[in-house]
Amino acid sequence: MTAPFDPRIDDSRGGWYGAVLTFVALMAPLLGWLSPLGFAPLAALAGLLCLGAVRAEPRHLPAMVPALVLFSWAAVSIFWTPYRPKNLQSWIALKLVAESVLYWGVVRAAAQASAASRGRALTVLAWGMAGLGAILLIEGLTGAFVYQTLRDALHDPIRPDLARRNVAQGAYVLAIFCAPAALTAWRSGRSWSKYLGLVMVAGLVAASVAFDADAPVLAVVLALAAGWAVMTWPTAGPRVLAAGAGLFFLGAPSVILAAKAVGLYDKIHAMAPLSWSERMDYWSHAVRWIGDHPLRGWGIDSSRSFGPGIVLHPHDGALQIWLELGVVGAVCAAVFWMAIFLRMCRKKPDLGVAAGAATGVVYLVFAAVSFGVWQEWWVALGGLGAAFAFAAELQPARAPAEAMVKQPSTADPISV
Repeated sequence: MTAPFDPRIDDSRGGWYGAVLTFVALMAPLLGWLSPLGFAPLAALAGLLCLGAVRAEPRHLPAMVPALVLFSWAAVSIFWTPYRPKNLQSWIALKLVAESVLYWGVVRAAAQASAASRGRALTVLAWGMAGLGAILLIEGLTGAFVYQTLRDALHDPIRPDLARRNVAQGAYVLAIFCAPAALTAWRSGRSWSKYLGLVMVAGLVAASVAFDADAPVLAVVLALAAGWAVMTWPTAGPRVLAAGAGLFFLGAPSVILAAKAVGLYDKIHAMAPLSWSERMDYWSHAVRWIGDHPLRGWGIDSSRSFGPGIVLHPHDGALQIWLELGVVGAVCAAVFWMAIFLRMCRKKPDLGVAAGAATGVVYLVFAAVSFGVWQEWWVALGGLGAAFAFAAELQPARAPAEAMVKQPSTADPISV
């Protein structure tokens, strides 16, 4: 264990961490529009630059212990998983160790950055996400015309359907960063910048509707509800979210089995659009195979071995963890997310905490219906989203730059 960090001891280090966050904020909208896969190397680079911020303290243990147990169990499961990567670099269990250290470094850097430099990073993020929202609005109205034109100009043409799919991923990126970015714009005190959040939401909705991506709109709606609940009930709200997260990871197979038992699952499946009916097919297959090894699971990344019933992963994070890591993995994931939300309990309403809750809900919604648990760019995006959510929580609502320099924040994003 190390002593709590005090930015007054080394203000240059706090400024450096803020500069790294600013660099990430500059790159995020570009990657969100042009290359979401680039978030993996971006987060890794930021983590390397912030390794000095890595530290573990007793108050971090409620979330850290289940994460460590989960990664350890994942590593052990390589002995029975049917999926065998072609090379050592492709072993997800090994990458999880490096990712956890690097991304934790970025999160801790958000806490240890000086208030002035952290504020600049958040301001850059707010303008960058508004820019991403604007370009997504244009792309949604024009059928990804700008993206396709740029690819043609770079002598790398792309089919229209693939262009639309790629641009649609920008809506997922925008949704992850939307809460801290919109909150920063709202807190700026400038009447015109307060509406940057509306630009973000407009772009997200336009891209989602135009490119048939339902999840971002669903995530934003649920995130707004979560933020409102945390503001209305600052103690009970986070507890309800924690309970919901726990039920999601622990009860997902039981919910599907119960729906099947009463005939509801088949009725919904028959009425669902193609993309959702395909998801429900995956979920049905996953639940059946979970029953074969409910305790230990089939092993890390084993979802890739269940085609054509499941293609790559079940498109549900809870079912994927149950399928691959069994009840051990499900319990660890549940405890981890419950700890994340429980640390948000406050006696008084706090907009920064509400933004953090909204960000967490967005990530869980996408994990429930869209991406695989171990996808590198997606895990990286989650780490960066958490870093900026904590940064927004720690940043004063409105404070002159001079005051922020003289009184840097010593708050901790994982303290209760």
